[in-house]
Amino acid sequence: MNDARPLLLVDSPSLYFRAYFGIPESAAKAADGTPVNAVRGFLDMLATLIRTRRPDRVVCALDHDWRPAWRVALLPTYKAHRVAPAGGEVVPDTLVPQVPLILDILAAIGIPAVGADGYEADDVLGTLATGQPGPVEVASGDRDMIQLVDDARGVRVLYCGRGVAKLEDLDDAAVRAKYGVPAAGYADFAALRGDPSDGLPGVAGVGEKTAARLVERYGDLDGILAALDDPASGFAPGLRGKLLAARDYLAVAPKVVRVALDVPLPDLVTDLPRGPVDPDRLLATAQRWNLAGPCRRLVDAIAER
Repeated sequence: MNDARPLLLVDSPSLYFRAYFGIPESAAKAADGTPVNAVRGFLDMLATLIRTRRPDRVVCALDHDWRPAWRVALLPTYKAHRVAPAGGEVVPDTLVPQVPLILDILAAIGIPAVGADGYEADDVLGTLATGQPGPVEVASGDRDMIQLVDDARGVRVLYCGRGVAKLEDLDDAAVRAKYGVPAAGYADFAALRGDPSDGLPGVAGVGEKTAARLVERYGDLDGILAALDDPASGFAPGLRGKLLAARDYLAVAPKVVRVALDVPLPDLVTDLPRGPVDPDRLLATAQRWNLAGPCRRLVDAIAER
């Protein structure tokens, strides 16, 4: 049995958006009335993850480009519904100033937060999950991260779709039980099924069960597309017609859904410090923004793991 402590990779945007919408602004404000609900929720979620998963290394991944041009070039609908009228992502006005505050606190504690131009946090997570020594645990509320599960490398996904307190600890068997496909087939399964939240239309008339059966039978999208050209492949006429109608989409969708595994990243010190690397800065920030409780809980979680 492998008793090594994991590297915890955190999908920061996924968690701070979830925190923002999960905690009312009225419940978390600085002395001047500035909302800090996303900061408080994010810090508490991170503290819970560190306390319960007991990692010895942590990295928080960032979106330096929430809608990379190379994905949009392949699929123009990608996240198109989330583009603000003036450009950029639709982000609540009161969330925007909270993100730098989260980064300031992470820096004072000594937890690296990293992104890369032209890539999403998903791609940073994928690169670190496949390039760092295992075991690795990826904490995210984004189902696309399920594709990173890899039992051989010791990569698990902590799916936080219902919150960190109710996270789903996913290995390959759990992915198969939940979705009917192995983790390695999840990206193709997702491309077939579609995801309206990301502007992925999927194949009209193909739901989760049909998508899972196709991936299980033909292995991957390349196998499915090859089988479309084989009269003996056994497709029902209706299903063949749906897949043929979506052929152009299916040719590009996997490249959009699959995370990049080769993002250029700086060398990182991933080991958790025994205590805050800049305690004075952390104390000043916590006092100014009425965040003493969440900061203390995070520091304690790191010290007690």
